Amino acid sequence: MTPEDFTFVARLLKDQTGLVLTRDKAYLVENRLQSVVREHRLADLTELLAEVRGGNPAATTDLIDAMMSKDTGFFRDWKPFKHLAEVVLPNLRRARLAKRTFRILCAGCASGQEAYSVAMQIVEEAQHFTGWQVEIVGIDLSAAAIDAAGRGAYNQFEVQRGLPIRRLLRHFTKVGSGWTINENLRRMVSFRVWNLLEDMFPLGRFDVVLCRNVLIAFDQQTKIATLQKLARLLTDDGVLYVGVNESVTGVSGAFRVIASTLGIYAAQHEGVPPSHSMAAHL
Repeated sequence: MTPEDFTFVARLLKDQTGLVLTRDKAYLVENRLQSVVREHRLADLTELLAEVRGGNPAATTDLIDAMMSKDTGFFRDWKPFKHLAEVVLPNLRRARLAKRTFRILCAGCASGQEAYSVAMQIVEEAQHFTGWQVEIVGIDLSAAAIDAAGRGAYNQFEVQRGLPIRRLLRHFTKVGSGWTINENLRRMVSFRVWNLLEDMFPLGRFDVVLCRNVLIAFDQQTKIATLQKLARLLTDDGVLYVGVNESVTGVSGAFRVIASTLGIYAAQHEGVPPSHSMAAHL
């Protein structure tokens, strides 16, 4: 890949997705785009980039999709999920008892493991949520990832990543050599193709937002813009989870740190007291 080709791909990804590529990622770009070259039956990477430069929408979409990270797993970095189960869900039950409904957003959900992990935790507390309306929404830029998430079918390697055998047998059905999420979980979760660079207001309000291991790929300006959008989606007492290696401190004043090492933040809206948050121990 020539320096000019890399600059073209990097600019395209930055403009379309917010993803920032540095020169040391040139090998990664070449490696990931080989599958797109083969899929479109082209001779080489140069021919693929010529198609993209010429405005071929299918080639452009597939190039962007190939470059999006799909590295995920069930209960990834398990401690934030422990906090969700032990702190946020009990607080949600108390705070939403009158209307018995709440919504959770998983932004950058990839192939759905994070959203289904949250759903498992709620199902395992089903005795506390009888009669409740719970909605989990997963969004991702990759149409291929969203399609996979909607199917809820995973191979043996994927279910072994963070999923104890007890949960596997409770929430999945063995189908051939793989495993499929049980229907009660799939009914709780919906998936949509969505670009975080776009307006997220049409998604509605949420009580909890997980945007984990996404911001790390953005530059500072894109991080600020994304966090502003997420802040507008969150209820006054809402909770934001980012990746354990990500930080909101110094990037956005719309959130108050709860546990920086776990990537847990409380929404901080004007006129709302700091103690008013479902992220805090009550």
